[in-house]
Amino acid sequence: MTTPDMEARVRRQDAHTRQERAHRILDTAGELLLRWGYDKTTIDDVARSAGVAKGTIYLHWKSREELFTALLRRDRVRLLEQVRDGLARRPGGVSVRELFHHLALGLTRRPLVKAVLLGDVTVLGKLIHQRPETRVAEGMRSLAEAYLRMLRGQQAVRTDLSLLDQANVIGATLYGFFLAPPHMPVDHRLPEERMAQLLADTLHRALAPGRALSPHEKATIAQATLSYLDAAVSVAKEQLDLSLTPPSSDGRART
Repeated sequence: MTTPDMEARVRRQDAHTRQERAHRILDTAGELLLRWGYDKTTIDDVARSAGVAKGTIYLHWKSREELFTALLRRDRVRLLEQVRDGLARRPGGVSVRELFHHLALGLTRRPLVKAVLLGDVTVLGKLIHQRPETRVAEGMRSLAEAYLRMLRGQQAVRTDLSLLDQANVIGATLYGFFLAPPHMPVDHRLPEERMAQLLADTLHRALAPGRALSPHEKATIAQATLSYLDAAVSVAKEQLDLSLTPPSSDGRART
């Protein structure tokens, strides 16, 4: 006789199996996306390389666009978790400079997120123009602005520049540091770690308030930085969970 506990256990096991299969498919999709680009990678390619039937992929995602959107969302979650966990383990505490350093390192090691940052059509192709993730972008932007406002309130960054000025300085510096190296002569290119250090130092010099912070201020900023990253991870995970939820039987799109 089947009991409610047994049924619940089976449902949990089925859900776990579906999640594992979805991640295996995404692993394969990521490899093909970096090798061939979005425009040249088909569902058939992913299914064949993942060793699953084409129909199996459609049990998870209704379209190629949904599949690759899930992949990009997963990479964003992993980047944010990597930055947060790396900072949390730092014995010397967390600073704004270290936040940018870990973010730069994370981006160099996650080519898909970097492709999104740079709008790389070679990798992302038509996916760049299809159904922009307005909601999650706004959520991330709101969190970043709240964090920057906190830094300004603590006078941990310059206040002679407006918040909009500072947001543009951060965006342009990040973009430029990743866009420039491929155009540099080979013998002028620097290791990723050094580039991450230079990026963090550049932003620190551009934003620093020109005064030493007290131990209390440093502790406040460290906690706020980790809280900001926790919130960013949470927003990114919510979107990823939507992408890993099987399509509804009525065919309605997930948002």
